[in-house]
Amino acid sequence: MSTAAEANRDAVAPSRGLVLVVEDEPAIADVLRLNLRAAGYGVEVVGDGVSALGAIRDLRPSAVVLDIGLPELDGIEVCRRLRARGDWTPVLFVTARDDEVDRIVGLELGADDYVTKPFSPRELVARLTGVLRRTRGDLAGPQMLRSGELTVDLSSHEVRVADREIGLTATEFDLLAHLMRRPGVVFTREQLLSEVWGYAATAGARTVDVHVAQVRAKLGAASPIRTLRSVGYAAERAPRAGDDDRRPRA
Repeated sequence: MSTAAEANRDAVAPSRGLVLVVEDEPAIADVLRLNLRAAGYGVEVVGDGVSALGAIRDLRPSAVVLDIGLPELDGIEVCRRLRARGDWTPVLFVTARDDEVDRIVGLELGADDYVTKPFSPRELVARLTGVLRRTRGDLAGPQMLRSGELTVDLSSHEVRVADREIGLTATEFDLLAHLMRRPGVVFTREQLLSEVWGYAATAGARTVDVHVAQVRAKLGAASPIRTLRSVGYAAERAPRAGDDDRRPRA
């Protein structure tokens, strides 16, 4: 990045971290810059996917607001390459496409949340704040959760199956931790949207399902998440000697 850009970033002295906005429409980029700065974030803006990958590597932002419809390299491919190189910087997708397929593909690639144009800037800031809250974690209560070979460290956000580290997005991590904090308790999709994502959405059930599927795929047989059909999800309670097997089944 240029010296001027670095000086500008330092001058902002953001109290809530640096956000990289990847948006090729100047008017939208300006609105996002103003609202994010007003909320206490430092902001850097780039206009294409190639520049985004370089900026993420060089600036190490706290989060990325990523438009899907970018020139040269679209947002979905940016996210794909980011995750492929082991970078789990939180990503909030912005899309003009009212297409569930795009949103689901983005979530499956490791995006943490999304908003659809036209959007309220206040809503976007609130969504981004929720993603960062999940990334930084809630330090109240026990700091290590365990289920069989699975360990979840709430202070370092490290997830391991035996000796293997598992890369989860901020939202995937928070969903897993939320369920594991209350083993055996069944949460509806609406409850998870409210308690993990921090909002309710009419199309949110599919968002929850995609994230659960991603966590299960990454953890494999070590995943403690079970489905109660037509109800919701729960983390398995560790069986006790003499107990009947009443664990929820997938």
